[in-house]
Amino acid sequence: MLDIPLLLRVHVDLLVAAQHGMGVCDAIERDAPVRKSAAMSAPHLPKVAGIDSAVPAPAHNAAPSTSTPAPVAAPVAMIQDRLAGWVFDLTTLHELTERLTATSGLDDALEELLRAGAALVGARRGLVILEPADPTGPEHPAGRHGPTAMVGLGLAHAELGHLETVPRSATSYGRILNGEAASTTTSEGISEGIATPDLLADKKLDPRHHEVASRLGYAASYAIPLATAAAGLLGAAVWFYDEPAEPGGRQRRLIGLYARYAGEHLARLVELHRTRARMAALAEELLPSRLPRVPGVQLAACHRTGTSGGGDWYDALPLPEGALGLAVGSVTGSGPGAMAAMGRLRAGLRAYAVMEGEDPVAVLSDLELLLRLTEPARSATALFAYCEPAQGKVVLAGAGHTPPLIIGERRTEFVETSLSAPLGMLACWEAPSVEFSADPGETVLLCTDGLLRRTGDSMDRAFARLHSAAADVPRTLRDDPAAIADHVLRTMLPDGRDQAEDPEDVVILAARFG
Repeated sequence: MLDIPLLLRVHVDLLVAAQHGMGVCDAIERDAPVRKSAAMSAPHLPKVAGIDSAVPAPAHNAAPSTSTPAPVAAPVAMIQDRLAGWVFDLTTLHELTERLTATSGLDDALEELLRAGAALVGARRGLVILEPADPTGPEHPAGRHGPTAMVGLGLAHAELGHLETVPRSATSYGRILNGEAASTTTSEGISEGIATPDLLADKKLDPRHHEVASRLGYAASYAIPLATAAAGLLGAAVWFYDEPAEPGGRQRRLIGLYARYAGEHLARLVELHRTRARMAALAEELLPSRLPRVPGVQLAACHRTGTSGGGDWYDALPLPEGALGLAVGSVTGSGPGAMAAMGRLRAGLRAYAVMEGEDPVAVLSDLELLLRLTEPARSATALFAYCEPAQGKVVLAGAGHTPPLIIGERRTEFVETSLSAPLGMLACWEAPSVEFSADPGETVLLCTDGLLRRTGDSMDRAFARLHSAAADVPRTLRDDPAAIADHVLRTMLPDGRDQAEDPEDVVILAARFG
């Protein structure tokens, strides 16, 4: 293999330029040699991490020139070190931002922000406070409205409570949130943080802040704002040092770049959170605000709105002569359109139930006609039950819906309903009704398919899990329909999955007779 040296002409002023903080590529371009050598005609090196190198590639066909001065070792080594440092910094930022992008929830994003920031500034503990402004909604007395959060890194719940006892105006992150500390930016648009190198030596430090800092064992801090040009100030993050210290210039630049990206990501998550909250509030408004009181039966319901706002619904309405109508259903699709369709179907079913509730088949037939007229592009599943609590009589009809469960001391079983297609799927819907008796102390449990789909199992296995969850309801809870519904929900979706973000709606309606 040929050992061909790299021909590179470096001007002495390059070292001076680098010492004054000039970019390596800028210095090379300014001090380019006047006369081209054979090596300078070779192709350029490819871009590395966004840096367009002006250093030429080796000329494999050119012989060493005796007229070219010997390269200066010190500037070349310095340039190589500088380039290596830039590549390392860019790689680090890329990895950290990729990890942040992978988060889908606000809490996860805030925790990742704290971990990445601690690594960049060399701290062990940190705190982030999210208080985004909402220009479209009414602001609360603190001047902000929206999803608020306080997340700590290496700080226990009690330690976060101690930090909250410090007057906000006495802390650097508090002054950022209150707008008392003007945030300066560099020429590149990077926000500069607020460094407090030695908290305990600060004579102007609030006594309460001094006391909390001593108790928690931190001696310095570095705070940065989290903001975007479009959303404004979202919050602030602060990292605590165990000893007097502050981040260097390189660390401040890296955390500033990272915070700028994190602000954009948090702004998107905040807007997504607000949209989902509005959708959930709209869904709750379309569902019963409270369940009726009917002699001989106790009612309870659980509802979880999906992330996109689905069309699952439930209803319970008193009917003449002490009867009760129970209904659950689901409209295909998601978003505002599905929720509007769900509201129309629920309102229509209430009217049909009052007129002909004793015949559930007629109620669902009228509902199918309403769906065809108002939502021709949609289909829906539904189940309606006409109940006479005094006699324990239940007559129901279903259209492609999950059959109800009977939960009692001597039995836990699905009600055998006739097989039927969803509403809007056939030219004319009609299916026979089913009549059964509910003994005193037994609970009829109605649910939507979203409960089964959220498990992630096949439908057969999900049905088996639902039956097992209902059969395992403790005896101490069987007198309370709300406790029964909650037990089934948490058993089917354990470890907080009932509250986790999921596109599927969940509805459970429980009616205990006797």
